[in-house]
Amino acid sequence: MPTRILPAVGDADAVRSITTLLGQLPDAEPVAPVTDSTQLVETLARLAAESVDELPEVVVVHERIGPVPALELIREVALRFPAVGVILVTSDASPGLFQAAMDHGARGLVALPLGYEELSSRVQAVAQWSAGVRRHLGGGDDVFTGAGGTVVTVSGAKGGVGATLTAVQLALAAQASGRATALVDLDLQTGDIASYLDVQFRRSVVDLAAINDISPRVLADAVFRHDTGLALLLAPGEGERGEEVTDRAARQIVSALRSRYEVVVIDCGAQLGGAGAAAVEMADRALLVTTPDVVAVRGVKRAVRMWDRLQIRKAEETTVVVNRHTRGTEIQPPLIRRITGTAIAATTVPAGFKELQGAVDSGRLHELDGKSTVKQALWGLAGELGLVRAAEADRRGGRLRSDRGSVSFRRRKDGGG
Repeated sequence: MPTRILPAVGDADAVRSITTLLGQLPDAEPVAPVTDSTQLVETLARLAAESVDELPEVVVVHERIGPVPALELIREVALRFPAVGVILVTSDASPGLFQAAMDHGARGLVALPLGYEELSSRVQAVAQWSAGVRRHLGGGDDVFTGAGGTVVTVSGAKGGVGATLTAVQLALAAQASGRATALVDLDLQTGDIASYLDVQFRRSVVDLAAINDISPRVLADAVFRHDTGLALLLAPGEGERGEEVTDRAARQIVSALRSRYEVVVIDCGAQLGGAGAAAVEMADRALLVTTPDVVAVRGVKRAVRMWDRLQIRKAEETTVVVNRHTRGTEIQPPLIRRITGTAIAATTVPAGFKELQGAVDSGRLHELDGKSTVKQALWGLAGELGLVRAAEADRRGGRLRSDRGSVSFRRRKDGGG
């Protein structure tokens, strides 16, 4: 059976040399190369969603792949797609780098300039390892594909547009429907999730920042189990400590959460740092919350352009959620779509200052009245995004059994998003 090999190479000259040499290997079936880290992860996730058998046996990662550094990319592939063997191609073949590559999950290392014998030997060994893993797992649809849980990031077009409210209610809706859900506060300096949910805590996301191997036990020690069942990973009480959460640490934390929870909702706030950028890039769905006013919509446009320049996410891969929407406003969702080039959630969230005030002031946002129009809209948005189990809905009204005030979770087909 031919060995499928997926090259991940950003440099055009390196692409040609690597694909040419791979094509000469016996029983090798090189597939079309990917040119950056985002494309690699998306390609593997798409194949894994079909079947583990669709995944390539070997991925060859060039040292100059970007925007995610090669070692961090290898760690993410190893965590999310454990049946895929990764080979690092590098000009530094020192024992130190070899050990680092193995620690990050690589199955082999090949030195530049490439030689046929060395590459052939490594590919053959890694392919045999991959085949053995798949036989051990059993093959077929019952195999864990490594795609993990659904990660949704919620960012604000600017401060005060309702990103934290949105993140909290999406997570509550997912948890209430029976899905194991984690809510993460990556608004590292000004995060308010703890205040919104009346939580006193000692541990925070910072406690995971310096840990290289986040085991399930270590993760469980860092999260706070809320009365609603949500697993909370909170921002530090001392905002200056947020700098300890690097983009590398954020990738490890998100990967660990994805492997343990069915749904991971991350509040990234309105300011983009390295940790937030890493989370947005890794997310299955990235939401940008805006209000229907000129300043906020300009903020959306500014954010999506920056994400595109930094190769974090393309505008069309971002979903805008319109908060405090009224029919009378001049700026309606279709106009926002045209201005920003993003998708727009079909569900809009109405203004509801009075109904929110008591719950926000008391820090009991999880006890928001089920009749609240804001809550109904946000739980409906959770359904639109596929974060809830429809089978758990009350057949009498299409509502979650645990909350009679929430609305149907039918997905809307109109309006984009």
